[in-house]
Amino acid sequence: MALLLQMGSSYCIRTEIFRHKSGQNVGLSRANNIEAGKLKENCIGFSSVSCYSPRKTQILHVDNAVLGHKRGHSVIVAASPPTEDAVIVTEPLTKEDLVKYLASGCKPKENWRIGTEHEKFGFELKTLRPMKYEQIAELLNGISERFDWEKVMEGDKIIGLKQGKQSISLEPGGQFELSGAPLETLHQTCAEVNSHLYQVKAVTEEMGIGFLGIGFQPKWRIKDIPIMPKGRYEIMRNYMPKVGTLGLDMMFRTCTVQVNLDFSSEADMIRKFRAGLALQPIATALFANSPFTEGKPNGFLSMRSQIWTDTDNNRTGMLPFVFDDSFGFEQYVDYALDVPMYFVYRKKKYIDCTGMTFRDFLAGKLSCIPGELPTLNDWENHLTTIFPEVRLKRYLEMRGADGGPWRRLCALPAFWVGILYDEVALQNVLDITADWTPEERQMLRDKVPITGLKTPFRDGLLKHVAQDVVKLAKDGLERRGFKESGFLNEVAEVVRTGVTPAERLLELYNGKWGQQIDPVFEELLY
Repeated sequence: MALLLQMGSSYCIRTEIFRHKSGQNVGLSRANNIEAGKLKENCIGFSSVSCYSPRKTQILHVDNAVLGHKRGHSVIVAASPPTEDAVIVTEPLTKEDLVKYLASGCKPKENWRIGTEHEKFGFELKTLRPMKYEQIAELLNGISERFDWEKVMEGDKIIGLKQGKQSISLEPGGQFELSGAPLETLHQTCAEVNSHLYQVKAVTEEMGIGFLGIGFQPKWRIKDIPIMPKGRYEIMRNYMPKVGTLGLDMMFRTCTVQVNLDFSSEADMIRKFRAGLALQPIATALFANSPFTEGKPNGFLSMRSQIWTDTDNNRTGMLPFVFDDSFGFEQYVDYALDVPMYFVYRKKKYIDCTGMTFRDFLAGKLSCIPGELPTLNDWENHLTTIFPEVRLKRYLEMRGADGGPWRRLCALPAFWVGILYDEVALQNVLDITADWTPEERQMLRDKVPITGLKTPFRDGLLKHVAQDVVKLAKDGLERRGFKESGFLNEVAEVVRTGVTPAERLLELYNGKWGQQIDPVFEELLY
């Protein structure tokens, strides 16, 4: 699918792509005339493919796999994003267009969905060594052929899979990621996770491969980790050491679980963004699960979270400006315009544009592609290279949790859905956190990776705030009426005791495991 966003009056063509029996894609269109209202009052949600206006034409690919061709029994789709063949630009993009792009994510409550993403480490069961790319390619091909997924290629290398609105992709060190479809309930989310893990295990059992649910690679050094053949990662790998000391650790040795959630308006986005940022350290503590580095305790409960503090401070952090009275879509655009770029994608190649800004790009001043102007596809790509604790795209991403075993993959979205999709719970959270200062929010961000729920906060411990928040989330889930509150059982025990998953792993390491790291691969095996 593609999407065109306009300021003012626009004429929109909605196109649905259907696959004909011949394997060709067929587009059917219907027209809608849309008049855009004021941003602060109304947000327009476009599900259309392309819109045309007298002022400009700009097509954005949302599903990067609209066009494909058959190879054997599998559909092959080009690597994301196939920009150059599909974008027609008759007038330059403006900042207003970029604001409108974010605002197009607004949708009525009945259309809110839950999108869950999780990463995991693949390893050889006999040696515990990380999967090599060749093994990952075999796994991707096996899932494609056995379970009818479309292959995503970069050049002649398979780098992912797509099926409907789900996708499987590879992180830089081969971390295996499922990006789930937008779903209505947590029951569907958990069923999706279970189906994915079943498919992965069906193929990997024959290969002698297992998967580990943890936030940081517990045994192997960076030099032991294979590098995936993706152009954007090569650019990032060269750039990271210039802007922080832990960026390569982030790329090659971390795994996370995150949830993507909707908003109804700019005002709703602001409330959810603030609640998400304020509570992100609590989520980090509840799901802390990365206490080992290269076979030994590393002094942190969430090493994954700690790594983000020295990866690239231009694109990470707690975004204090979100709490300013003036904050809205436009202010986030201003922030993103000045975050240094990584790349531009042209002619199926990633072009290194590190250190330059999208603001320069808007003015046609990128030295990496002199005189060229950006498309909305370029903007969408740039937004994926910004890594704050909560990230705004056309939805909000909660990014503070470590990867973990499968029950926690269902618990993380449950925590955030209970808070952010229930008006009573959300307002209670905003009331609780209203007088937290920027310094207090930053203190929690800094200390939670080390001390978890035992972090001192005001006249008590963070554990006491977390207990109240988890209760609000549980009540919020119950009010949704889908019988989803059971998905919070995984975190209920954590808040009751104040003992994080990482601390339980450390107890095992110092006790039953005899200070050996290898048993963690069995303990946290999917």
